[in-house]
Amino acid sequence: MKPDKDSARGLAQLEGYLLWNAEVERARTQARRFTDELPWLTTAQREDVERVYLTERVAVSRESLTRVRDRAAELRGEYTARYDRLRARCVALSVVAVGALTCLGTVSTVLLR
Repeated sequence: MKPDKDSARGLAQLEGYLLWNAEVERARTQARRFTDELPWLTTAQREDVERVYLTERVAVSRESLTRVRDRAAELRGEYTARYDRLRARCVALSVVAVGALTCLGTVSTVLLR
């Protein structure tokens, strides 16, 4: 791989890592807010509820991100295929146009002699 591609890939991985950690921290904060609404819990119960809440929220986030990633890959494939077909049509049309102009030029040269 080229150094530019390696750098871009590394930065994308770093960004993903930071975004995921921010998502986990948001889940942790929400778990604390949730248990704050349950003042009768003991410390051990509070920790258990926060742990379960966090685990569940992280699992839901992971599933959502996986669905988005998979859909993005599907769309990338669909649009790449469409682009390839459009490009082939444009090239074919250009070849036909150049051929037609060449024929017209040849015919007009022959007729004008």
